[in-house]
Amino acid sequence: MQPVDTEAVEPKKKGIQPRTPMPEQDAKERGSNFNEVALGYTEEQAIEEANRCLQCKKRNCVEGCPVQVAIPEFVSLLREGNFEGSIGKIKETNALPAVCGRVCPQEEQCEVKCILNKKGQPIAIGRLERYVADRERESGSVAVPKCKPKTGKKVAVVGSGPAGLTVAGDLAKEGHAVTIFEGLHKPGGVLVYGIPEFRLPKAIVQAEIDVLKQMGVEIKCDAVIGALYTIDELLNEEGFDAVFIGSGAGLPTFMGIPGENLNGVFSANEFLTRANLMKAYQFPKADTPTREGHNVVVVGGGNVAMDSARTALRLGAHNVYLVYRRSMEELPARIEEVHHAEEEGIDFRLLTNPTKIVGNDEGWVTHIECLRMELGEPDDSGRRRPVPVQGSEFLIECDTVIMAIGTGANPLIPSTTPGLDLNKWGYIVADDDGKTSKDAVWAGGDIVTGAATVILAMGAGRVAATEITEYLSS
Repeated sequence: MQPVDTEAVEPKKKGIQPRTPMPEQDAKERGSNFNEVALGYTEEQAIEEANRCLQCKKRNCVEGCPVQVAIPEFVSLLREGNFEGSIGKIKETNALPAVCGRVCPQEEQCEVKCILNKKGQPIAIGRLERYVADRERESGSVAVPKCKPKTGKKVAVVGSGPAGLTVAGDLAKEGHAVTIFEGLHKPGGVLVYGIPEFRLPKAIVQAEIDVLKQMGVEIKCDAVIGALYTIDELLNEEGFDAVFIGSGAGLPTFMGIPGENLNGVFSANEFLTRANLMKAYQFPKADTPTREGHNVVVVGGGNVAMDSARTALRLGAHNVYLVYRRSMEELPARIEEVHHAEEEGIDFRLLTNPTKIVGNDEGWVTHIECLRMELGEPDDSGRRRPVPVQGSEFLIECDTVIMAIGTGANPLIPSTTPGLDLNKWGYIVADDDGKTSKDAVWAGGDIVTGAATVILAMGAGRVAATEITEYLSS
């Protein structure tokens, strides 16, 4: 245990009080709507929570933030009532504060480093970040970062997810002309097609994107790189001086068990994209429906699995079962998301692993066969390995199965880009600065690391933007 900074603690004995709860929608009500679950702090609650901060000399919380937000400074400004200064301090390094305040796993990053975490509850850094970002947006006067004079250099950014948006914003500040190429019909990447409305409203993402547009960033949608243009064509024919690839890891993954080709089996990618980007929850007002299953099984234990299960509930499912092969302790999803799912009535079937999907004569799902598991010795991940209990097969009645067991790298860009090195899983190889094996090409986010968090992708975007600017100036 690290020693407590007594000079910081003594004047603020109230800093040990429990942190301010987040107001939320009632669990029974929210299970039938797509409105945001967490309602946000009031001004009084935000200042009350900010007053818990000890303003430690050793800034452990900043060390835990992938984009190095000046956390003590923005919290101090908030509690002084200087909300404009507080959001300005965050935006010095974070281009998407309203997004990060909602979906970043602060409990594993900045908050876990908070000294209050050793004897109680850490400062609710994410909730405070969300408060000042929301306050600025709701005021109708969002500050647009100042940009340096135009350099005459052009950069293409492939993908408009968190990595792409971050690198675009940082490069625009440096005076470079930035064009984002997005394959879908709306920008935002996983922020709009992967994360449900009740966790991250689309209007929040759009507001952040609008700021980038005001900074001069051009966004071209329905522009699939690898088909519309190759990377080489962007560099050699379209006049771009550098390219950043932030296309994410959106290739669906299945288990390879019998019955996955039956009607009623979805990848989480397809299911969430229909529900989020194509607004299936508004059908028939919106054009693209998704199947309203009565008994839905979601396979997986991460945040995407939680999002899929909770979305299925809101689309009218009578029963939603979350099937996961390990125990609750090993669930990789955020604690908050698991808690919300339990409150809403998601039925967790733990230590359970699917073996096949069963259908009827018309080719529709009717059941999923599962095998009970028990935990053995830890595997390479440090989690205890699930071991099958022989002869324990059983059936769960269902009409929809959603596979939320991870994603892979889309091969379109690598297959059309000679000289771009990949690892054995098909992800782009990049160094710590985001530089790839190809001259003038950088990459970052999930296309390099595999599926990870929003803030880690943003961190990769910031680093790459710095390196691209240095390259362009030399």
